[in-house]
Amino acid sequence: MNAASQNHETEYAVATAQSNTVGDLLRRTVTRNGPATALLFEDRRWTYTELGDAVHRVARRLLDAGLPSGARVAAYGANSDAYLLLYLACAEAGLVHVPVNFALKGDELAYILEDSGASLLVVDNALLPLVDDVRASGRAAGVGQVWSMFPNADSSSDTRPEEVSLLETALDRAASSDPVEAPVDESDLLQLLYTSGTTSAPKGAMMTHAALIAEYVSSIIALDFTAEDRPLIAMPLYHSAAMHVFLLPYLTLGATARVIAKPDVAQILELVEKEHIGSLFLAPTVWVPLANSPELDTRDLSSLTKAQYGASIMPVTVLQRLRSRYPKIGFYNCFGQSELGPLCTVLRPEEHDARPASCGRPVFYVEARVVTSEGELAAPGEPGEIQYRSPQLLTGYWNKPEATEQAFVDGWFRSGDQVTQDAQGFIQVVDRIKDVINTGGVLVAPREVEDCIYELDGVAEVAVVGLPDERWIEAITAVIVLKEGTTLTPETVRAHVKSRIADYKVPKRVDFVAELPRNQSGKLLKRELRAERTQEANGASSGQGDAGVSGTEGGGAASSPVAAEASETGAGTGTGTGTTEDRA
Repeated sequence: MNAASQNHETEYAVATAQSNTVGDLLRRTVTRNGPATALLFEDRRWTYTELGDAVHRVARRLLDAGLPSGARVAAYGANSDAYLLLYLACAEAGLVHVPVNFALKGDELAYILEDSGASLLVVDNALLPLVDDVRASGRAAGVGQVWSMFPNADSSSDTRPEEVSLLETALDRAASSDPVEAPVDESDLLQLLYTSGTTSAPKGAMMTHAALIAEYVSSIIALDFTAEDRPLIAMPLYHSAAMHVFLLPYLTLGATARVIAKPDVAQILELVEKEHIGSLFLAPTVWVPLANSPELDTRDLSSLTKAQYGASIMPVTVLQRLRSRYPKIGFYNCFGQSELGPLCTVLRPEEHDARPASCGRPVFYVEARVVTSEGELAAPGEPGEIQYRSPQLLTGYWNKPEATEQAFVDGWFRSGDQVTQDAQGFIQVVDRIKDVINTGGVLVAPREVEDCIYELDGVAEVAVVGLPDERWIEAITAVIVLKEGTTLTPETVRAHVKSRIADYKVPKRVDFVAELPRNQSGKLLKRELRAERTQEANGASSGQGDAGVSGTEGGGAASSPVAAEASETGAGTGTGTGTTEDRA
């Protein structure tokens, strides 16, 4: 062997020994915790050794399917053990995991599959008909293979002839459980996290192994995680918070994580009691019904010591009620965005009394600054855009170099969130700079809903805004001006939107008005639309609406049911007005 070859082998050996990918992370935790229980889903229990073996089998099956390094694998399904196995297998095999919101359908689903260039789609059995619809329409032609998450998928469709079940592959003890030998570097892309489009189509945030591992470290430190916590993972794993702030950091520590398919309040309370759950993250849209559940009186929650909330604004009265009732539970306010994996700041339990409107301070691997609209550093208490520097950051937006360039300034990432920061570094959110609605913890671009409503013949103008709502935090509201002589009903509007885009984007309330407010230059004043309707709701309520913990103006105020009675006919005409609300 010549000197050059020997040096190359030495460099390779050193690099391998130093490797720090998500696959390496799993191997280390399996080595430390082999026989301990890693994961519980339905009636299946996985030890760390079993989890590692299953990941190796799935990774091998992915590579045997002919997927090259860096190929995109889309995951379209609800929470499950199979969903987690696919993510970890992609990490080991050098593939790129693309989580897809399981509420998407039709053109929305097709767009992400096409934009990501996914060559394989792994899908929940119940969602297979939606995939068939997309493929039958001629969209997403680049998806060469479709696998099911679970066995016994309906095989009648000729648009998905492949007979591969991810869970069956994972449980096939006859298959090799040796690790695959795939070259993977920590700088390699691991996941495309699609963000909600505000003025354009959704963008895929490019997340590397290194960025996500930095996120896991920040989460462990900021949220005081330990291996003994016994977390319950109830929020959707397609969302970066559930996967990267909670499940993966806890598995890194060697904890036992219980995963459930959806955040059902009754099931959550039952599991906290029966399985002695110690850590629970929920969006406010789940904390609110949980806090109001009559089952609270019959369930023992004494094991629960850590409770986290985030993704949208928590109503203050609900939080105060929970903290008063359960003083031994530490509540953590989590704030961030997908482009950072997503955790950016945390308000710790001991900080809530002094700063109830704050979302805390930056986490371990995040540096933040606040910049005014003039580009100057904001003084303490002065509003401005929060900008970040962090190893947790995306490397850019997939195939969108212009969007990437616009997102960074002077080496800082522009968040689009307007905040204030006090002298001690605590952040308080003021508003979104971008036009976006946070409904139930999911961002929705008003433009997308508006474009959908404009497809209706009778619509002259439409503006979509988010109104404070105790259940949804922000309820999507459509304010419509009709063409003269035409008539539409709110039911017609909602039915049309539901037929075209995801159900969670359907307006909860539809108003018909004579005109939309504009300034002297003709610019639409959405803030005025929100203010008018929020004032109506507050005036009709008992005056005890909640304020937002994270400080967004008017956040969390209870929307009044009087709005549902504001229309005499429940319909709008080209010369009249009407209002209705969907409270389902």
